[in-house]
Amino acid sequence: MSASISTSAPTEGKIKTRFLVLSDTHALDHRQLPGTVLHRYAGVVLHCGDLTNDSTIEEYESSIRLLQALNAPLKLVIAGNHDFTLDGPVFSKRLAETRPRLDDKLVKKIYGSFGDVKRLFKQAGITFLDEGNHSIKLQNGASLNIYASPYTPSCYRGWGFQYHPNFVHKFLCTSARTRTEESSAQKIDIIMTHGPPQGILDKTDSGVRGCPYLFKATARARPLMHCFGHIHEGWGAKLVTWRQPISTEPSHLTDIIKKKSLLIEDLSTIKEERSLGISRKYCTTSHSSSDLLPLSRGAQTLFVNAAFKGTSGSRIQPPWFVDLDLSPA
Repeated sequence: MSASISTSAPTEGKIKTRFLVLSDTHALDHRQLPGTVLHRYAGVVLHCGDLTNDSTIEEYESSIRLLQALNAPLKLVIAGNHDFTLDGPVFSKRLAETRPRLDDKLVKKIYGSFGDVKRLFKQAGITFLDEGNHSIKLQNGASLNIYASPYTPSCYRGWGFQYHPNFVHKFLCTSARTRTEESSAQKIDIIMTHGPPQGILDKTDSGVRGCPYLFKATARARPLMHCFGHIHEGWGAKLVTWRQPISTEPSHLTDIIKKKSLLIEDLSTIKEERSLGISRKYCTTSHSSSDLLPLSRGAQTLFVNAAFKGTSGSRIQPPWFVDLDLSPA
């Protein structure tokens, strides 16, 4: 869905900013992206993790070529569970448990030394975000306050950045927020995680859902956008309207006003179009103050699952271009 532009004037002091959101590219490179995506301008690229399949240096280099080909001055990236060499303790344990033991020279050739991957991204002008809050001044003069986290709940061993589903992962940026913080200049504009919150664009074929603790954190922060991937079948976008006030233990069952929320796209619309021979290269949605669907900060949040690689072979799912208003730096 592409929200049309209305004739109303933009809110004073707000800067309309375009984001290109994608996730789960799994070592695809720029040759597998359509030219319409490569050439379309965005102020910021947000890659929500799973840059690779097996976390090899060769796969990271492929991902770097993809990101470099995108037409944007700022590219922000987080890791995903497939990018396990970036999770030092997990990778060390994985190597220690491998039998027969791998030769150190072979490990270095395939995976590189610790720190090599982040150095490659830095040299390419791509910003790798560790977990936590980040404040960035954009080229257009806007200020971006973003919280990033690569962590997902899982019981599978050997993958990176995971925690047991029965234990709370501390999403510190949001769970500790107060009403005073919400009214401050440091409020969070975007939450960028690898996995989804529970109940929103998180359904899988196997029935596994997203993280309830992440949903609670997002509901308390109420950012402009929460973007993620990981659940490939959950691709899509949804504009959520929050109940006021948010309850002390937020849930997707109690804290969303469903009648005032809008499913913008999910895989069903893409599949229907493909059955008719239509193949969209990207999807757009625009929620600045000058659009027909303006987003009200604190009252609404746009959720985007941008899993790029589909579950069936090499099927590609469209990346997202999203327009939002940000405050001046």
